Amino acid sequence: MSYVYYKNPKTKSRKLTSKTKKYIAGSLFAIGLFLIASVVVPIVEFQLEYSIKFGQIINPLSTKFYNQSGNILGEMTTDYTQLNNWFVADTSNSTNSSFSSSNQVSYTISIPALKIKNAVVNIGGQDLKKSLVQYPQTALPGQLGNGVIFGHSVLSQFFNPKSYLTIFATLYRLQQGDEIYINYDNIQYKYLVEEMFEVQPSNLSILEQRFDGKYISLVTCSPPGTTIRRLVVRARIADN
Repeated sequence: MSYVYYKNPKTKSRKLTSKTKKYIAGSLFAIGLFLIASVVVPIVEFQLEYSIKFGQIINPLSTKFYNQSGNILGEMTTDYTQLNNWFVADTSNSTNSSFSSSNQVSYTISIPALKIKNAVVNIGGQDLKKSLVQYPQTALPGQLGNGVIFGHSVLSQFFNPKSYLTIFATLYRLQQGDEIYINYDNIQYKYLVEEMFEVQPSNLSILEQRFDGKYISLVTCSPPGTTIRRLVVRARIADN
């Protein structure tokens, strides 16, 4: 009996061609640029719109553009969905005692220009994932003084008027004269936007009460997606 042996040819490994490598590298580079742009462009857009509205040019190299931690995006390790974390350390003990999860009173707010409808505002709460929060001991709707309402924000492209994590992401787009409606204790109050400004996170003057009228102040982090500063939109009750 004779045997015939066949020598199997060596399997050639498939190597990426230089063209394929360039294609993959180019694709990864494009994806990277897209991700960076998705973060940077909304912030730049906000800065430009803010500058046009208020005639203020913010220099990104200025120390005012950074928070106390020196991070251009703000403090990234703090949970800002909890309102008591919004305040500087030397006031945190006093603010913590002001927030309570029990006996909360709530009402609703609507901002037609931002497509926000019947968003819940809890007075004295602190979880911004579940609702907007009115700072304790600030004026109730319809009362003389200044009711201060806090809301969370993210990059503006993720804005969803039904999500409390994104609800104030486009707050900066409000214009003077825009309407804000509050339903409290079965009464509807109409407020008109009067002014918009920014403060540093350590500036607590936004909580001060003024009794020359009936005001509300809407507060969120600014620019959207960062915690560098606080954006404040102040509105006064409309004359009946």
